[in-house]
Amino acid sequence: MGDDWYVNDRCTNCDAARQLAPGLIKEVDGRSEMVRQPRDAADLARLNAAAFACHTRSIRRRSGPLNGEVDPFPLALDENVLLCGHNSRHTAAANSYLLRRPFGTLMMVDTPRWSGELASRYEALGRVTDVLLTHRDHAAHGGQYADRFGARLWIHEGDLAAAPDADRVLRGTGPAEIADGVIAYPLPGHTEGSVLYVADERYCFSGDSIYWSRTKAALAVAEHVTWYSIEALAASLASTAPLLRFEWVLPGHGDRKHLAPEEMAEQLRALTARTRRLQPQTIDFTAHQW
Repeated sequence: MGDDWYVNDRCTNCDAARQLAPGLIKEVDGRSEMVRQPRDAADLARLNAAAFACHTRSIRRRSGPLNGEVDPFPLALDENVLLCGHNSRHTAAANSYLLRRPFGTLMMVDTPRWSGELASRYEALGRVTDVLLTHRDHAAHGGQYADRFGARLWIHEGDLAAAPDADRVLRGTGPAEIADGVIAYPLPGHTEGSVLYVADERYCFSGDSIYWSRTKAALAVAEHVTWYSIEALAASLASTAPLLRFEWVLPGHGDRKHLAPEEMAEQLRALTARTRRLQPQTIDFTAHQW
């Protein structure tokens, strides 16, 4: 297949493409690069997913434009969670998700780029009842999607300035059941109003609070990109981690991971201990370890 696929110079090193096309796209000198051309249909499917997720449309083909007919999104991660793809420049390229609920309804966690056509795709899967915002950095388009779906819009009071039109405002630091089987756990740290949403003791939508680091092969916090307080994040984890039970960590940035609940609990305990030892530092995106 020659050297048809490439990554252009608009890449911002957000990691979304590398998550979707491992082995084909890797980080080289602080940005994504093609390290191998596709060999089969499975490789092509992975590259198309990376291309349609990329917020700068940096995954390209020299032979011509992308074919919308092979856009895989929303992409099923398991029977209840779909990755929205089509990451937005206005959410720093964050991943967003659809969560299936009983009776054919859905919840959206954070948002892809705004598009009426994308909204129609999601509506075709079921009625979206709620848009859950994990924190201020991912709040863009929340109001647009909530208005389109006629859905409730959720955010924590600590980040309310980013979504002042939210009609469901989480308050304080205690857990709150916001729907049957869905619990919001405020987790101040990355931002003042960061929240984890845990569904059915299986899925943790973690925003930018915690993620799976391929480099460390472990749960991690974005210690080099903590806008509010690393000390607050350490305290939040110390009080909240013992309450959590889940199998999937589904972050906005960083990789996803599925483990047995007992393994995930051990990962949380180790992460809590490591975070307690961290010290405040200046923001440095280049030091972040994916």
